[in-house]
Amino acid sequence: MTITRQTKTKLNNGVEIPVLGLGVWQMAKGAETEQAVDWALKAGYRHIDTAKLYRNEESVGKAVLESSIPRKEVFITTKLWATDAFDVDSAFETSLQKLGTPYIDLYLIHWPVPLLGSRTWKRLEALYDQKLVRAIGVSNYSIPQIEELLRDAHTPPVINQIEFNPFAFEKDLVAFCQSKDIAIEAYSPLTRGVHLDDETIAKIAMQHSKSPAQVMLRWALQKNVIIIPKSSNKERIKENADIFDFELADDEMRRVDSLGVRS
Repeated sequence: MTITRQTKTKLNNGVEIPVLGLGVWQMAKGAETEQAVDWALKAGYRHIDTAKLYRNEESVGKAVLESSIPRKEVFITTKLWATDAFDVDSAFETSLQKLGTPYIDLYLIHWPVPLLGSRTWKRLEALYDQKLVRAIGVSNYSIPQIEELLRDAHTPPVINQIEFNPFAFEKDLVAFCQSKDIAIEAYSPLTRGVHLDDETIAKIAMQHSKSPAQVMLRWALQKNVIIIPKSSNKERIKENADIFDFELADDEMRRVDSLGVRS
């Protein structure tokens, strides 16, 4: 499987998203976020994932706009938080202003909103129809929640962003989304560092002269999953992008698959 740092996945509406992105969850607004985004862009990342909840949209936008990279070459994702489900338009406009951009590449419902799913999705569809956002999707949605959304949707979600790593991997949900042409995007692909000393991962990493983190990220890419590893450390940002010069063999993929699959 040939994947490069420039590889993009074509979503179900034709928009292309880079398979590697930087997540900025829990990064402080200001210098920490701005520096991390700058380092990522210089390391070849062209995809930044933020959210209203993270409180650093303004810092992401500032770093992108002050970089030498044209805006159209950087894919920016942000998300609608549950408390804004009654006023989607206002929440979107606030995010747009903070990011300092005329459009957002991907807007996600950050978390399922009980009883308001269909209404909320219709407002995202309106934003999409107005071309204020290039693609719309969901995060943390289960199979029943996606089925319910699809019953009323005229624009299906392009992505379901979920926790996805060798130790938190819902096989049935992934298979369902892929059967509906809904891409899977992985947050916490490195298990927040909890399993970086796993023996199986470490052995495979040693065989490839790579780090356990790089093996986890490569495994996800070979599962056709978009990854957004979070780091504000310059060297780790670079390391997380250095995963395109090796490939896991089928037996290695199976060994990693067996570590913690949930059906």
